Amino acid sequence: MKLYLSIIGIAMTVISAVNILFGTASWYYIILAVIWCTALQFAFDGTIAFLINKMPDGWFGVNNRWYHVSEAEKRLYKKLKVRRWKDKVWELGGLGGFSKKKLKEPDRPEYIEKFIIECNKGVLTHRLSYPIGFLAMLTLPNLCSLTVALPVAIVNLFLNVLPTLALRYNTPKLKAMLKRLQRNRSMAWIS
Repeated sequence: MKLYLSIIGIAMTVISAVNILFGTASWYYIILAVIWCTALQFAFDGTIAFLINKMPDGWFGVNNRWYHVSEAEKRLYKKLKVRRWKDKVWELGGLGGFSKKKLKEPDRPEYIEKFIIECNKGVLTHRLSYPIGFLAMLTLPNLCSLTVALPVAIVNLFLNVLPTLALRYNTPKLKAMLKRLQRNRSMAWIS
């Protein structure tokens, strides 16, 4: 969380400083505009997360084709070394009732299935946040929509892409774990 808040704070400072330096608007207007756009990003992202959390779990099931991770995608995540940095990504699923920071019940198939569903909900949440973050540009007049709102939206985009990559990286591993647990359970049933 410190990393994300640091990125947001540094971005706000840089965006404000550059706009003040180039005289885009008065210094106090710029600072208020940066705070406004950043707050809007939090509001947009939070609203999307809230709405998706209310959707039925069945829409995000383990076998839903929309959330399938291809082999090419897995190779991309390996090249991006997602495994190294994924644990540094801000995880706020606990606010919605299910934290994805750590596997708490790795031996229960029902828990792993719920974990996958929550990952899929997270993926949709972040993907919808990509374009919606740019709506802040409509709230500022003239040049400030490009020099303040656009950079804030780009930072928001970056901060939403990272969790998407981490969630998509973890999902195939969780599916393999679920399959193994289900196979073991059925073998125990036969014995």
